[in-house]
Amino acid sequence: MIEKKGLFDIVTIISMKIVVGLGNPEEKHDGTRHNVGFLVVDKLVKGEFKREKKFKSLVLKEGEVLFVKPETYMNRSGEAVQAIVNYYSTSVDDLYVIHDDLDIRLGDYKIQLGVGPKDHNGVNDVVEKLGNEDFWRVRIGVDGREERGVSGEEYVLQKFSPLERGRLEVVVDEVLRQLIDKLALSR
Repeated sequence: MIEKKGLFDIVTIISMKIVVGLGNPEEKHDGTRHNVGFLVVDKLVKGEFKREKKFKSLVLKEGEVLFVKPETYMNRSGEAVQAIVNYYSTSVDDLYVIHDDLDIRLGDYKIQLGVGPKDHNGVNDVVEKLGNEDFWRVRIGVDGREERGVSGEEYVLQKFSPLERGRLEVVVDEVLRQLIDKLALSR
């Protein structure tokens, strides 16, 4: 947008916010712990996502917010995020990455700038591809492995039980309220 002010043109740059929900493509991954990012993004938006091959993602723009679901597998999420951030010349502090987190118990969450889990291959790939870790992390707790006696890798690819799904819905509703405020979305 350019505003005319007397002899000078003042250019106002409107900052595009990018909200990326991490997950794995393919229907078989729907409802798994690793796809919590997709679940949150789907609940945040009202419209239909469109496939954008240049971003390797499904995208939907609402106002000055771009919602993204990468179609790469989790461990290659950085490819999609890097393509979008570069295309829109977005500052990483306007980037929100929503993901599952095994460092946080199911039923809890954290929204933090530049702070993430000890180990998450999708987030690690985003950091590596961007060369920067100072983006917002929306960390949705999914841990409860000791009850199942399985490895973290196996656990995140399992679907939520009905009881877990109920606990998750409460957390997702709270996260949605906070993100709607942070992103100044009209609802």
